[in-house]
Amino acid sequence: MSTPRVFIIRHGETEWSLNGRHTGTTELPLTANGERRMRATGKALVGDDRLIVPRNLTHIYVSPRHRAQRTFELLGVVPRCALPWTRHGVADGPPNCAVDANIEVTDAIREWDYGDYEGLTSHYIREQRKERGEREDWDIWRDGCPGGESPEQVTKRLDALIADIRARFHGPALSKAKTAPSGTVAKDAAPSDVLVVAHGHILRAFAARWIGKNIAENPSLILEAGGVGTLSYEHHSIQEPAILLGGAFMVDVVEHTAEDTKKV
Repeated sequence: MSTPRVFIIRHGETEWSLNGRHTGTTELPLTANGERRMRATGKALVGDDRLIVPRNLTHIYVSPRHRAQRTFELLGVVPRCALPWTRHGVADGPPNCAVDANIEVTDAIREWDYGDYEGLTSHYIREQRKERGEREDWDIWRDGCPGGESPEQVTKRLDALIADIRARFHGPALSKAKTAPSGTVAKDAAPSDVLVVAHGHILRAFAARWIGKNIAENPSLILEAGGVGTLSYEHHSIQEPAILLGGAFMVDVVEHTAEDTKKV
């Protein structure tokens, strides 16, 4: 089993994500294309021989917004427990995608509160600010939103969540797991991966805070609708959080199956 990871998944495409309107508290469904793409993402990335291995998940955080919950449904992860919301549609996964992980709906990963800028595009916001004689180079990472959240408020709630993940799931896994000669965590270690299904701005901020960066430096981190990112640690150390630019699939399962076939 690899070093504990956090998989961050942005909800699938909506009409507002298509045209760049800031979508915080507004409830919008996924588009038909958004649903198709999330099903395809689940088939490509979730499974015993894929990037996200269901049996390795220990906890799943999902935003209170319906678009994030529907996105989780479409990934094909099959919870053995009841979902903490009423299903927004039909979505089934293969038997090997069943999970025992607890699923938690939390405001900690709700989208950035856009306040007065809810439903507006960045271009329109800057044009309006220009007309009012305000600073035109508005930047959410630096300036926040009037009537909504500041970068400091977003940072505070994300830091609390990250600290909780490390205290409850990753810290114990890294301190207790036995390390094999190759430098990987012992295969019999308990599940320790975490899945977070939420929104664009909040997940970009989450990634920045994961590695201790000020979110004012954040415009260079991009996560498109339906996108998947991976966060982990360098050298199996809780003190060295990192963004994993490329994650290997769990090919040990595939190789084991191939060897068994040869013996038959």
